[in-house]
Amino acid sequence: MKYQKKIHKNILDNTKSLREEAAIVFKTLRDNLCETLESYEKNQSNADKKFHVNEWIRNEGGGGISSILRGSIIEKAGVHLSTVYGQLPSDALNDQKSKESDFWASGISVIIHPQSPFIPSAHLNLRMIVTDKYWFGGGADLTPMLKIKRSEKDRDTVLFHKYLKSACENSLINKYDEFKKNCDAYFHLKHRNENRGTGGIFFDNYKSKNSSSDLSFLKQVGDNFIEVYKIIIQDNIDKTWTEKQKQEQLHFRGRYVEFNLMYDKGTLFGLKTGGNIDSILSSLPPLVSW
Repeated sequence: MKYQKKIHKNILDNTKSLREEAAIVFKTLRDNLCETLESYEKNQSNADKKFHVNEWIRNEGGGGISSILRGSIIEKAGVHLSTVYGQLPSDALNDQKSKESDFWASGISVIIHPQSPFIPSAHLNLRMIVTDKYWFGGGADLTPMLKIKRSEKDRDTVLFHKYLKSACENSLINKYDEFKKNCDAYFHLKHRNENRGTGGIFFDNYKSKNSSSDLSFLKQVGDNFIEVYKIIIQDNIDKTWTEKQKQEQLHFRGRYVEFNLMYDKGTLFGLKTGGNIDSILSSLPPLVSW
């Protein structure tokens, strides 16, 4: 055990500058996302125009910033930063496939649930984790709520994948096809035998021989996510929906809830490691039906 702790400390020491760089990347993405999403609410008379920000401390070590927006265009959005450390519970230790109970983890988690059924929900998660090794993980995915838009040929999905593919191709990490396949497999509701949305990219336990390139890739994914989602919002923001379409949105949001509470690694990891409950469960839609 002492040997494992020494390895963990050595890795923390050796990755100090990399971890500091990662924190800057995550913080910059957080600020840009909040500014972008708030811009859609500034002309809405009956909406919260700003994110409600809550800084929290984890008793076991670390903390973060939880930011929630409840607006008219963006019905609910959560943009969260966290850096936590300490010891992994035994069940979380098994999930991470690590021999070391000491851990350090930092990342950004984003979920956006628009008011309009025509604007897909979107999710972004980027993270760096250190145990007896270190690696990067994350991804981005799109969840159209209307059946007519849940197609890989739909313009929103085509654009979304185009921008994520570009993020992969513009870095040394050119693994779009692999990461896309990972995403399709990950966001699958086994009990219903259906996918949650139209995919994106997903990667975990990833580390190349060039850590700076790895971090640049994470930044590019975040930047491209912001840019393409702005286009998707603009393409759909003026569309009028029917009550039937609104009910279809609320019904499919139920799939979102089922996946996050049953399968999502980030949600389960946060709950098992004593993370901020409000931040963890902010991924759930504000209104839903079954």
